[in-house]
Amino acid sequence: MYKTKKLCAPLSTIFRGVLPTTRRLSPYFSNSRIPSLSSHLQSSSRVPPRYALHFLPNSNFSFQNLCSQSAAKLDSSTKRCWNCVADKTGTTPFLYCDSCRSIQPVDSSIDYFQIFGLEKKYEIEVDGLEGKYKDWQKKLHPDLVHSKSEKERGYAAEQSARVIDAYRTLSKPLSRAIYILRLEGVDVDEEQTVSDPELLTEIMEIREAVEEAPDSQALNQIQSKMEEKLQESSNSFVNAYQSRNFDEAVACIQRMTYYQRASEEILKKL
Repeated sequence: MYKTKKLCAPLSTIFRGVLPTTRRLSPYFSNSRIPSLSSHLQSSSRVPPRYALHFLPNSNFSFQNLCSQSAAKLDSSTKRCWNCVADKTGTTPFLYCDSCRSIQPVDSSIDYFQIFGLEKKYEIEVDGLEGKYKDWQKKLHPDLVHSKSEKERGYAAEQSARVIDAYRTLSKPLSRAIYILRLEGVDVDEEQTVSDPELLTEIMEIREAVEEAPDSQALNQIQSKMEEKLQESSNSFVNAYQSRNFDEAVACIQRMTYYQRASEEILKKL
């Protein structure tokens, strides 16, 4: 269980001049829980399970079946193409074979950063991410594999879904922060109750200000403050992550979660 450090000043000073802060508590964030990561990563459609070869010792057993199984095990351990058996050890990412252009099965050892040829770090160039994402989807598009075997079409569907998930995860600061901590073996408890009274009071003040905003100008002012707070928490996460202070990194994620959720609610009202 990670403890959240207290924030500096309450947010009431931020909204001075925009709207008076009231004491009425809102049901917004009343459960005081961090929204599930699934709300940020609602991404790909369900894809068929991975196709695999199964050895069944019956009357249909043949030496060819046995060789196929051995080759599959070899391909998995040495990253050889399942189709042409070309050695792709060291190739990153191993989504399709450069030699025969066959779509490969998902390799879980390849993380989302590797899929886009990025260094594993929180601060990335998000602008260049979309172009790489589209390049991968062109190679995995169903129109390009419709004539392939059922096995390869299954691989393509799995790889396409994974690329979509990778893009949506890395393109957002919050989901990227959660993911990079998981690569470090630190799982963020998305159902953890936040008990910091200053943070909870701040969130209630934000919600009240949003609900009572008289016009879009007032909402835009609050939205700007939320973006500033989100950026501050993001910068704090960078420092915590680089110094390997994972307790503080998780605390930053908690703050980012609330600010992101508030920002989304403001956008719905604009």
